[in-house]
Amino acid sequence: MTSRHALAFVAALLPAAALAAPVPRPQVEAALTGMEAMARELTEKGAVPGLAIAVVHDDEVVYLGGFGLREMGKAETVGPDTVFQIASMSKPVSSTVVAKLVSEKLVRWDSRMVELNPRFALHDPYPTAEVTLRDLFSHRSGLPGTSGDDLEAIGYDRDAIMLRLRLVPPSSSFRAGYAYSNAGLTQAALAAAMATGKDWETVADELLFRPLGMASTSYRHSDFLARTDRAELHVKPDGAWVHLVDRVPDAQAPAGGVSSTVRDLAEWMRLELAQGAHNGDQVIHPDAIAATHDPLISRGPNHLTGAASFYGLGWNLEYGRHGVSWGHAGAFSTGARSLVTLYPDADLGIVVLTNAFPTGVPEGIAASFFDLVFEGKVSRDWVSAWDEAFAGLFGPYIEATRARYANPPSPATPPLPDGAYVGRYANAYAGEAVVAAENGGLVLKLGPEGKAVYPLRHFDRDFFLYDADPEMPGVPSALAFAVGPDGKAASLTAGSLDSNGLGTMKRAD
Repeated sequence: MTSRHALAFVAALLPAAALAAPVPRPQVEAALTGMEAMARELTEKGAVPGLAIAVVHDDEVVYLGGFGLREMGKAETVGPDTVFQIASMSKPVSSTVVAKLVSEKLVRWDSRMVELNPRFALHDPYPTAEVTLRDLFSHRSGLPGTSGDDLEAIGYDRDAIMLRLRLVPPSSSFRAGYAYSNAGLTQAALAAAMATGKDWETVADELLFRPLGMASTSYRHSDFLARTDRAELHVKPDGAWVHLVDRVPDAQAPAGGVSSTVRDLAEWMRLELAQGAHNGDQVIHPDAIAATHDPLISRGPNHLTGAASFYGLGWNLEYGRHGVSWGHAGAFSTGARSLVTLYPDADLGIVVLTNAFPTGVPEGIAASFFDLVFEGKVSRDWVSAWDEAFAGLFGPYIEATRARYANPPSPATPPLPDGAYVGRYANAYAGEAVVAAENGGLVLKLGPEGKAVYPLRHFDRDFFLYDADPEMPGVPSALAFAVGPDGKAASLTAGSLDSNGLGTMKRAD
């Protein structure tokens, strides 16, 4: 079944999703005026430090614009050629790269991973033998969504993370559930690139970025840092936007490592809407790229609009009030938000990049723009609605964690002497952990060569707290020791590594 046929079939089952008809250019141009005013107002009032927008219609770039600042406190402004980190919006870009490999008959979407990478393995034998590129790009392999993210946070590189995924127990039966996994999609993209004998970053450059003239786009973080015109990441820990850290996403480059400009991404949107054609050349076979837009597994309804939503191959497929859309968002908690939304029946698309987290600005601008195009007016305050939605996603967890550990038990049981806890601990997934006495207290060292160092705060008896995420102050992780009959800790369980039950490490000395 082709992508268009699959979309039509699903749409027939969803009567609430009307098909978007082609729209005349004046209708789009009128909407652009309102969208531009909105973007300018949002940056002037500090909703985000900076943002950039591109719009394509009928195979033409009809809008490129930048607003606000690349970095708060500095004079440089955002323009169409400012490079942003686009986070998980990298996934549909990576899908396009693999579609090119499929088009060249180097791989198939149904190529088994073990055929492409003999070292590949998941936790159980059957999915290991059967899982395909299609399964991993649609997040239906059974691999839990957080797999590998915890290892990236403590400094493991991409190769080390990929090898350890075989240790992660599945969150569902094979092809039975949706679990959004950075590491799973990354593993599939890397395996597809192996068919060329080149690394992923080079394959993307040669097969997609150069043919489309995307000269400022890369999967290498070093290339992002080499750009003079780049947007820095911003967070809002104390009510004001500030650039605190640099996010290095090389370990999940296919899933989240792209840096790009709206000018470059406009060319990619044209390619997607033109079914693999670009400037008169058929860059990717229509069938190979159409497969990426097939709805493969349900994501449940959009939690704000209620629209039916599915995942394809690196793309969200949604059936909303304006018709069928293809899209994807991206976020780094260290300070990035991005969004692409395409309406194929209207041959219309938008990309919005911002240098801030958290914010609903990308979704708010895009939803308002499409309201203006299809209805002639904005139906609601979409930015506020999306801001509230994101607060609802993160707020309860943050507040509950803070409340849980706000006050130790009264009276708290004192800890054992430091020597009971000091030592080396290890497991196959996280490697080695070292607990050491330094500067009058205990510290936890994780990752390669113990480079991730966390001071420990005592909570109660053999239970300590540490701050695993510098961008979430006051939201600690727990470190629990299990003390043996000899009065020394026999194991520890690190909360930041335990989302899949792999955070317990036994004493190794």
